[in-house]
Amino acid sequence: METNKKYYIYIILTVNNKLYCGYTDNVEKRFKMHLEGKGAKFTKANKPLKLVYTKEFNTKQEAQKEEYRIKHLPRKEKEKLIFNVSLTG
Repeated sequence: METNKKYYIYIILTVNNKLYCGYTDNVEKRFKMHLEGKGAKFTKANKPLKLVYTKEFNTKQEAQKEEYRIKHLPRKEKEKLIFNVSLTG
C-alpha cells in the first residue's frame, strides 16, 4: 500500500473561458501534458490557459470523489470554489 503518495484535483481555465477539472498525482506534469495537447480530449479542443485551483488528498479515491463532485457543480459554484481559494491562499 502506498503511504506517502498524494493525489490532487485541479481546475484549469481555458483560453475560451471554460473550466476543466481533473485529478492526478503530479499537478505540474499533468498540466504540462494538457498544454501539449496530450492531457484530455477536452483540453485538446479547449486550449489551457492557466491552473486556477488545486487541492491535495491522501488517497486516489478521495481525489476521484471530489473530482466527480466538482465536475457536476454548476459553473457559478466552481467559480466560488476558485475565488474562495484565491482569497485564502
